[in-house]
Amino acid sequence: MTEEYTPPKVWTWNKENGGTFASINRPVSGATHDKELPVGKHPLQLYSLATPNGQKVTIMLEELLAQGHSGAEYDAWLIRIGDGDQFSSGFVSANPNSKIPALMDHSASPARRVFESGSILLYLAEKFGAFLPRDPAARTEAMNWLFWQMGAAPYLGGGFGHFYAYAPVKIEYAIDRFTMEVKRQLDVLDKHLADNRFMAGDEYSIADMAIWPWYGRLVTGGAYGDAATFIDAQSYKNVLRWQAEIAERPAVQRGVMVNRTSGDPSEQLWERHDASDFDTRTQDKLEPQS
Repeated sequence: MTEEYTPPKVWTWNKENGGTFASINRPVSGATHDKELPVGKHPLQLYSLATPNGQKVTIMLEELLAQGHSGAEYDAWLIRIGDGDQFSSGFVSANPNSKIPALMDHSASPARRVFESGSILLYLAEKFGAFLPRDPAARTEAMNWLFWQMGAAPYLGGGFGHFYAYAPVKIEYAIDRFTMEVKRQLDVLDKHLADNRFMAGDEYSIADMAIWPWYGRLVTGGAYGDAATFIDAQSYKNVLRWQAEIAERPAVQRGVMVNRTSGDPSEQLWERHDASDFDTRTQDKLEPQS
């Protein structure tokens, strides 16, 4: 792995050379096994995991419910991507790209599938008329930043996060390349937030919900081991101010718990089917106490 690598004329898949996620990465799409998705009592059925992309949607749904949109009640089903749940026939029908989150809206006939986290945020914002500014200029700004996140985060997760934390070997060039890009992105955010309370100005929107789980988590030490120290996260004062304000929102605190399977058991709600589940169904209440 330390010798110079010359790519072959035609690439072939080496299952043993994939690092941490080798067991679930493959160069083809489609289902690997037959299994239907469960369907609960609410029109909105979410199939997800509490990664940053999954948290975007559960935060949005909890914010809608907090705002009084009863039609946003939802069932959240846990998709264990480490076990390959995303390659079931049912999930592939909901999202042919086999990535979480996927949403099925059974209030439509036939039921409507919505995949890609940004698309789900926009779908819900338009469905409920919430968290997307009505003013054309502010709406455009929110959309600018929503799509910024969709394009920027792969450099953070698949680039920096992978090579810094998950790759089987440390490659200086790759780490330097993606660290430089992530710090540039944080500088973009920091300069924007120096003059704006939220991403679209004074109005909290789906742009904040999209960016916060990725970049807010990064600067507060919640991602990729000691990455916050490595990138000097404390220097991005405006990002930290914005992160802290959003973290105080009760709906955000609920949203990050849904489909979470790591950390404090009292903050893990593997499945969510009712608002009362936050009080009665967290893992500390379900698992035997030692």
